[in-house]
Amino acid sequence: MQTIISSKTKTVIIGPDRPFTVIGERINPTGRKKLAAEMAAGDFSRVESDAIAQIAAGAHILDVNAGIPLADEPEIMARAIKLVQSLTDAPICIDSSMVTALQRGLEVVQGKALVNSVTGEEERMEAVFPLVKKYGAAVIAISHDESGISEDPDVRFQAAKKIVQRAMDYGIPKEDVIVDPLVMPVGAVRYGG
Repeated sequence: MQTIISSKTKTVIIGPDRPFTVIGERINPTGRKKLAAEMAAGDFSRVESDAIAQIAAGAHILDVNAGIPLADEPEIMARAIKLVQSLTDAPICIDSSMVTALQRGLEVVQGKALVNSVTGEEERMEAVFPLVKKYGAAVIAISHDESGISEDPDVRFQAAKKIVQRAMDYGIPKEDVIVDPLVMPVGAVRYGG
């Protein structure tokens, strides 16, 4: 089973028999005060340099996040995606917890985007899956639900299974759902090492 993500001119295939896919995640104002202030003020020069640098470093897909408090996230998302697409042929991963920003990003992306992400929370699935279906995108499924992130791998597996099934209920092919099992380092697990 393979997941295909594309720009207008480039295709990236993600699957178990494929080379590792690198997703560049630097275009994200979370924890980057300068970038957040610049993007909110309409200065996208750092977005431009981050996009170019990540491609030069080997990224296959570029994740774009515009989560800036009190800013017009949907329009900043659209502007950032348009800029990135003008600089590179890398496919786009749209990263937002705001549904209107996801939608705006999906409206302007050229090709088949990857949406980052959906959890097993009913409200989130009901908001995200119709957009993924409408725009023919793929989606990253985060293996947790209303109960939070479980340390029990069986609980995570059930959350992932639920998300994939719900995606299929919306008409999204299972190959368009990439499961993030939330693998934690041993030092982060309460009972580990």
